[in-house]
Amino acid sequence: MSKLKRFLIVILLLIGIFAIYVQIVNRNSVNMTYRQKVLRAVYPAFMWFAKLAGTNAKELANKDKTPPVSFYALKDILNDGTVYDFAQLKGKKVILVNTASDCGYTDQYGDLQKLYEENKEQLTIIGFPANDFKEQEKGDDASIATFCQRNYGVTFLLMKKSSVIKGADQNPVFQWLTDAAKNGWNNEPPSWNFTKYIVDENGVLTNYFGSTISPSAAAFKNAIGKSL
Repeated sequence: MSKLKRFLIVILLLIGIFAIYVQIVNRNSVNMTYRQKVLRAVYPAFMWFAKLAGTNAKELANKDKTPPVSFYALKDILNDGTVYDFAQLKGKKVILVNTASDCGYTDQYGDLQKLYEENKEQLTIIGFPANDFKEQEKGDDASIATFCQRNYGVTFLLMKKSSVIKGADQNPVFQWLTDAAKNGWNNEPPSWNFTKYIVDENGVLTNYFGSTISPSAAAFKNAIGKSL
C-alpha cells in the first residue's frame, strides 16, 4: 500500500471518529444545525486556542467611578415583546452579555445558565442576541428563545434581538455600557459575541470581560463573587 493511500485512510478514519464525537457531544441537542453541533463539540479546544492567542481576552475593572446616568433609568424590550424596566434590578448583581447562536463561544450559554441557577436570588443575567459579528445570529426572536431553552436550558432573561455595536441602531443598554459619559468610565464596546459586562447591586458598572473569559473562569467568578 502506497504512503498516499495510507495517509488517505488515516484522514478518513479521523474524520469518521470526529463525526462520531460530534454526535456523542450533541446527543441531547434539539434542532441544531451541523455547524452548531460542530462548534459545540470543539468549544473546549476553541477556548484553549483563543486563550493561547489572547483573542478577545481583554479584562477591565472599575474601582471608584459612579455612573452620571443611572443604570436603573434604562428600559429595553424582552424577547417576547414585553417592556422591561431596569429599576427592578436594584439590589442585584447583573451580568449583561451579547449572544449569538452560531458562534464559537455559543456554548457559554451553558456556563451562564449554571451560574444563574447557583445564584439566582442575588444575580440576574441578561442576554442580548445580536447579528453584529459575521452574521452569527440570523434567527428571529422566537427561534432564538427556542434554541437557547432546548439546548442549554436557558431561563435567564433574553432581550429582543438588536445591535450592540456603536452606531445609530445601537441598543440603548449598550449605549450606556459603552459610553463613559453615561456609565462613568468605560468606552469599550463588545469585541465579539459573548462579551460580558458586570453591574453591581448599586447600578455601578464594575467589570468588562472579553469573549474568551468564560463565565466559569476564576477571574470572572471572583468579579461577581465580591458581593454575592
